[in-house]
Amino acid sequence: MELLDGKLCSEQIRREIKEEVDTIKTSGKRPPHLAAILVGDDGASQNYVSMKVKDCEEVGFGSTLIQFDANVSEEELLNKIAELNADNTIDGFIVQLPLPDHIDDNKVILAIDPKKDVDGFCPENIGKLCLGLPTFVSATPNGIMELLRRYQIKTEGKHCVVLGRSNIVGTPIAILMSRNNDTGNATVTIAHSRTKNLKEICRSADILIVAIGKTKFVTADMVKEGAVVIDVGQTRVPDKSRESGFRNVGDVDFDTVKDKCSFITYVTGGVGPMTRASLLQNTLIANQRR
Repeated sequence: MELLDGKLCSEQIRREIKEEVDTIKTSGKRPPHLAAILVGDDGASQNYVSMKVKDCEEVGFGSTLIQFDANVSEEELLNKIAELNADNTIDGFIVQLPLPDHIDDNKVILAIDPKKDVDGFCPENIGKLCLGLPTFVSATPNGIMELLRRYQIKTEGKHCVVLGRSNIVGTPIAILMSRNNDTGNATVTIAHSRTKNLKEICRSADILIVAIGKTKFVTADMVKEGAVVIDVGQTRVPDKSRESGFRNVGDVDFDTVKDKCSFITYVTGGVGPMTRASLLQNTLIANQRR
């Protein structure tokens, strides 16, 4: 078993991005600028956004963090998005999800200018992804593909099972894995909570990508010997033994599954750092396009 080290790969990507940013600055041009909108006081979201701001500082990006109370009106949030759309000093921005129940996530996503949608969530960018056109690829799927690429994991002709069908992870990664290129050409099955014979389908996978949002859902009896397992899930659970009072648990029961795998990600240091690195890559692209 070999661990797919997203932390190490993301460090390599950040070094590569910093070199490009240094070149941009040397030429007298404005470096990329990423803005993030955070609504409410969810601990996981706050931590994740703070890491994104730190990443920007490391590679030489400008960054802006905009925070709202959880009771902010939908109208006020949409007004801020319109303001960011019109701001020529900001290349891309994200609205950290999840949002409070009184705010329509889809309305917020639709309000973002596709040219600044570095999360790759808006319909125009998703549509271009489906058509194989240049676009902002959703950060998590893009990070997974980059991880497979850098570890030189063969995907052509392999059976890839994607467990989860969200617009953010499951559907985009299925499209990317089936794409006719060096890191695609897999035969892809999308499975989910309503899939019959789910265990047997998962066990047939050469590459199993798990984004179902249920802690330790995938157990050893669902994994093929020698499979590549990518765990996208990350849920905070109470843990009194830790100073923080919690620990992160994935969708895969890592301890029981790892010995069956050729490659596997761990819940921390796996997909998460690659998602953040992909966001930086998209922001750099947005800057170059402008």
